[in-house]
Amino acid sequence: MTEQAKHELVLDLTLDAPADKLFRCYADPKLLQQWFAPRPWTIKSTDIDFRPGGRMAFVMASPEGEEYPNAGIYLDIVPNKRIVTTDAITPDTFEPSGPFMVAEITFEDLGNGKTKYRAVARHWTDETKKQHEQMGFHEGWGQTARQLEALAKTI
Repeated sequence: MTEQAKHELVLDLTLDAPADKLFRCYADPKLLQQWFAPRPWTIKSTDIDFRPGGRMAFVMASPEGEEYPNAGIYLDIVPNKRIVTTDAITPDTFEPSGPFMVAEITFEDLGNGKTKYRAVARHWTDETKKQHEQMGFHEGWGQTARQLEALAKTI
C-alpha cells in the first residue's frame, strides 16, 4: 500500500445514469443542492464557481437545523470525466485552515446509460481519515451517490 493510499477512503459504484447527466448534477448549483447531502440533511445554500481555481462553498444543515459551512476550491475539472476539490484553501485564503481532504470524483461511461462512479477522499493524516470514516463516509457518500443517480435520471 502506498503512503497516499493509507489515507484514502474509496467508494466505487455503478450508477444507472449517463456520465454527462451525473456531471451536470455536480456542475449546476441548483441541482447539486438537491442531492449533495444525505437525507434528511439538506444543502441550505451554495456559492459555486465551477472551474479550476473556483470556489466551492455550501452550507449543510442537520435535521435539527444546525448549519455546517464548508468551503474550498476546485482543483481540476474534466467535463463528464473528473472533478477534484479540496478544503485546504479557498479563493480568499491561500493558507491551509485545518484541511480535511482532497476529493476526486471520476465518471467512466460504461455504455447503456450506466457509469462507473468512483469517489476518493484523500486525507492528510490517518487521524482525519479515521474521523471521516467514523462520520459515516461509506454510508453518507453512498447515499448521496444514489440520490445523485436518482436525480440524474430525471434531467
